[in-house]
Amino acid sequence: MLIATRVLTVRDGETETEVPVRLFAPVHEGRSWGCRYEIDWPHGQKAVTARGVDSVQALVIAFQMVGAELYTSRYHDAGTLIFDAPGNGYGFPLPANMRDMLVGDDAKYG
Repeated sequence: MLIATRVLTVRDGETETEVPVRLFAPVHEGRSWGCRYEIDWPHGQKAVTARGVDSVQALVIAFQMVGAELYTSRYHDAGTLIFDAPGNGYGFPLPANMRDMLVGDDAKYG
């Protein structure tokens, strides 16, 4: 079940392409939980399942994996990935070992 969506934008000159990010409810899968997310990049969709010992951990890890995917993308590197305003971050957390990459409001409030 889809529980949250955020739409980012890739701006290339005058062209803007929406990049939806979708998070799904954690699902109990045997001895662990899985939380699926999807990112519809301009070059194709990425769908991944984050795993945790319970639903909360799976959800937190999914949020961090989305953040890592966004911050290590070629669109972030090129400065063309935007949420609210250019250079303002994307509103997703990063794992502790990547937090030095945060920009804008992400760095201020992350």
